[in-house]
Amino acid sequence: MAASGALHVWDVRGAPVASAAAVGPTPNGIRLNHVYTPPALRGRGYASALVASLSRHLLDEGRAFVFLHTDLSNPISNRVYERIGYVRVAEVEMHEPT
Repeated sequence: MAASGALHVWDVRGAPVASAAAVGPTPNGIRLNHVYTPPALRGRGYASALVASLSRHLLDEGRAFVFLHTDLSNPISNRVYERIGYVRVAEVEMHEPT
């Protein structure tokens, strides 16, 4: 469940085509996650437009930065994020306890 006001939807002619959540605000920034486009609508730039527009909006509200976690195994989304201005600053690897 997304916090109130956290989920943002990109629509085309009134139909939702992509979504993203802005969560975890800090004194200087906020995190984007759960970027999603239904499989049948991918490759049309909807999520790219949403992330770029939402990032700009969040920065215009006075935040110093916006950050997001990506899936390193998804080179397409990582190229998109770099193209719209995100810079890779770290890699995280998660391990389940044994």
